Amino acid sequence: MNYFKTTVLLIALTLLLIWVGSMVGGQQGAILAFAIAMGMNFFSYWFSDKIVLKMYGAREVSGQESPGYHEIVRELTIQAGMPMPKIYIIPTNAMNAFATGRNPNHAAVAVTEGMLNSLKREELKGVLGHELSHIRNRDILISTIVATVAGAIMLLANMARWAALFGGYGGRDGEDRGNGFAMLFLAILAPIAALVIQMAISRSREYAADKGGALLTGNPLGLASALEKLQQASIARPIDANSATAHMFIVNPLSGRSFATLFSTHPPIEERIKRLRAMA
Repeated sequence: MNYFKTTVLLIALTLLLIWVGSMVGGQQGAILAFAIAMGMNFFSYWFSDKIVLKMYGAREVSGQESPGYHEIVRELTIQAGMPMPKIYIIPTNAMNAFATGRNPNHAAVAVTEGMLNSLKREELKGVLGHELSHIRNRDILISTIVATVAGAIMLLANMARWAALFGGYGGRDGEDRGNGFAMLFLAILAPIAALVIQMAISRSREYAADKGGALLTGNPLGLASALEKLQQASIARPIDANSATAHMFIVNPLSGRSFATLFSTHPPIEERIKRLRAMA
């Protein structure tokens, strides 16, 4: 169901791009905006793993340094039939985790010291199963495609806003004003619609990773219990996260701040836990 929802949302985002492009600059305008956005996200796709790991001071650890952590990841990757990712520890007492990398052969999993020291083995296993599911589902690739299309829509909306403010439409004065208002309306609504769809896709991928992680570990309650603890910890002791990377974490690191549910990168924890308990 989550894969179907993601597909439908991606189609909706693409249709929005085509529509906005035809309104602003025709087919050529849409292609140009898409090409610019793709160029901007190409670098992110290939190098975002190194950037985000460095951003949070993550340190790669060996099996000798963290045998329990390494053993769980090794066990789960063998069971999933996927390559062993690099494993990292983020030096903070906050409790959170994320996965990154452009594909299963170039992937990394990072957990905080606080989470590693606080969760029981089955809870930690549930979290790592969730992150490995993100890698197996190629969610980094999906998020890059989504960001590219959404970025193209944002560029077109900016073009529409400047065109509306400074004119640029032929025809009679009344038509010109009407076109200007229409383009200004488009410039405001299109980015909001793109953002809503982008966030909905992100939430859909979280549900899919929860389900995939629960099936991989065979213990949905382990992940459900971990999510409860991580949610409480994210409010009491949040990680100092950048909003641009918030969607990568297993629980929203910005949950203590004021964000509308519609624009949240994560589904409600209560609903995620409810679904996992239903699986059990």
